Amino acid sequence: MATEEIEKLTPMRPLRFSINVTLDGCCDHRVIVPDEEMHRHAVKNLEQADALIFGRVIYQMMEAAFRSPASMEAMPDWMGPFNRTINAAKKYVVSSTLERVDWNAELVRGDLERTILQLKRQPGRGLFVGGLKLPLALAELGLIDEYEFIVHPKLAGHGPTLFAGLSKYVDLRLVSQLEFGSGAVAMRYEPRR
Repeated sequence: MATEEIEKLTPMRPLRFSINVTLDGCCDHRVIVPDEEMHRHAVKNLEQADALIFGRVIYQMMEAAFRSPASMEAMPDWMGPFNRTINAAKKYVVSSTLERVDWNAELVRGDLERTILQLKRQPGRGLFVGGLKLPLALAELGLIDEYEFIVHPKLAGHGPTLFAGLSKYVDLRLVSQLEFGSGAVAMRYEPRR
């Protein structure tokens, strides 16, 4: 059997994407402040992944917010499980501008599609991606296996917006939804293939 045929038969670990968004499509983390229930949900999502894939912006934002003990001192106790989970997670950082990364991370350069396919072919439960620009590129390549949009009952009136500039239509089918006490709704979708 040829290598290409074997690769088609080998199950790949799924690449999952989750993001908080307002009703008008804003993804500005300053507008959406997740509560305790949202953080518990995020921990469950992260626990389904063997590794996280971040672009430079989300990597630096998450590192600044959750890496230092000083930043956690100002946060409520209920954020502790999320903090411990994200600190322990293996991370891959896709960046052409960063010279180095740490925080249990590995810098990824080169052909994005080939790199992500290599990561997906490794055994495990799955991969998790966050941010805006990197998920846009991965959606363009058809590499995201599950999308979760946590829609908050707010109107922001400004960007950044979700998947701005997507060049092709992605048809999704709803596989589950979960309503939070805040009125936010997590809707999970898979691409129709």
